[in-house]
Amino acid sequence: MELLKQLCEIHAPSGSEYAMTEFLLAYIKKNQTKWKVKPKVIYGEGFQDNIILVFGKPRTAIYAHMDSIGYTVGYKNNLIKIGGPAAKKGAKLVGEDRKGKIDGTLETNMDEHEFLTYSLKFKREVDRATTLTYKPEFKETKDYVQCCYMDNRLGVWNALQVAETLENGAIVFSSWEEHGGGTVGYLGGYLYEHYGVKQALISDITWVTEGVKHGKGVAISMRDSGIPRRTYLNRILEIANASDIPYQLEVESAGGSDGNGLQRSSYPIDWCFIGAPEDHVHMPNEKVHKKDIESMVAMYRLLMVNL
Repeated sequence: MELLKQLCEIHAPSGSEYAMTEFLLAYIKKNQTKWKVKPKVIYGEGFQDNIILVFGKPRTAIYAHMDSIGYTVGYKNNLIKIGGPAAKKGAKLVGEDRKGKIDGTLETNMDEHEFLTYSLKFKREVDRATTLTYKPEFKETKDYVQCCYMDNRLGVWNALQVAETLENGAIVFSSWEEHGGGTVGYLGGYLYEHYGVKQALISDITWVTEGVKHGKGVAISMRDSGIPRRTYLNRILEIANASDIPYQLEVESAGGSDGNGLQRSSYPIDWCFIGAPEDHVHMPNEKVHKKDIESMVAMYRLLMVNL
């Protein structure tokens, strides 16, 4: 879990993914010689902060977004949300501006119109447009791992585990997912046009709900705010049912992922969200069961071979 801990500590909210990009490029360079197949690494001009790994002859791509939720500092330490953070008053926030490191707390107040506003409690005024994220406090027990940004550093971690044995496939590390998306359309388009890849698995983290529980296996999402193509889902379920990997079916009316971006793109790419469920979504203490992490990695390895 040391790699997961490192990933959770990286300051990379939506729009500021560059630090995660740099970390991943260094990690890939260092470790790819130990992987079963050395991938083609595609990044740089024309790809913004995103990375594509291509292994052998890909049929299916894994998408894992690198960004997290957080806050942008406005005027007089007022805070503007990046994505949908759900922290309570007193949450620890960190960042850095021209004057040095920032380690403050979240304040909530009512404005003159009785709307809830957010601000940073800190000893000085922070530079405008500075980004802040939750202060990481990684905890591991026999059954659980807990930290901010399991969504989606665990999804990134899962993709890196699959990369170790992947022979034919692609992995996409994308941006802006927490704040509207916008990159997977052209990233998926690149893979479709250059490699004919028209199948996608969304490596992201979902919610613990009345129908999806801790420790019962990875969640295969039948729908959320987006609706995957049923024939593609049926193929995934046929493969999953022929295995002994535990999984749960998720059916939700809300929430979304990079799958929505693919669905709205002009390319005929089938997608399915498959991820471990967590408690305390978008809060500083997101919590995931280790059994669900194990089944997530196993399911992805299985599907990348058999789809």
